[in-house]
Amino acid sequence: MNIESFSVSGVKLITPKKFGDARGFFSETWNESVLQAAGIDVHFVQDNHAFSAAKNTLRGLHFQLPPKAQDKLIRVTRGAIVDVAVDIRKDSPTFGQHVAAVLSADNWAQLWVPKGFAHGYCTLEPDTEVIYKVTDYYSPADDRGIRFDDPTLAVAWPVNAETALLSDKDKVQPLLKDAPQLF
Repeated sequence: MNIESFSVSGVKLITPKKFGDARGFFSETWNESVLQAAGIDVHFVQDNHAFSAAKNTLRGLHFQLPPKAQDKLIRVTRGAIVDVAVDIRKDSPTFGQHVAAVLSADNWAQLWVPKGFAHGYCTLEPDTEVIYKVTDYYSPADDRGIRFDDPTLAVAWPVNAETALLSDKDKVQPLLKDAPQLF
């Protein structure tokens, strides 16, 4: 596995090796000991699988509050996304900064998003499937979000509020400065 860090501490781009032949391919997408050596020592409790039929489907920016905060390992098995992680750790020197990466079935990259980050993605192709592992169970009581198009975050999304396909919940998320609870 190739593991790269970003300027925002904690987020990593992980690209597993893929071995192919005439039959197809094989890839080890998660290896506890390899990721522990890279500083990712977690226990996953749930896998999530999201399908987006249309290009420009935007999900996020989401997070869960402690004690139900989640680390996430995100990958794409069909299609492509722009995946974004925003630092919402109030005491972090990179508070409010973000990282973005294109994850696709072709590039086979994964994004590691630790606790203390809001996460979201936008589909770049129709019929996109995203699979991600999380370290705590979904908790509606602790579920929070931030507006994807908050101008202070300056995320270069491939869509704007008029063209993005958003859930009703994501249409009314607060700006970062107005979020009542963060890390």
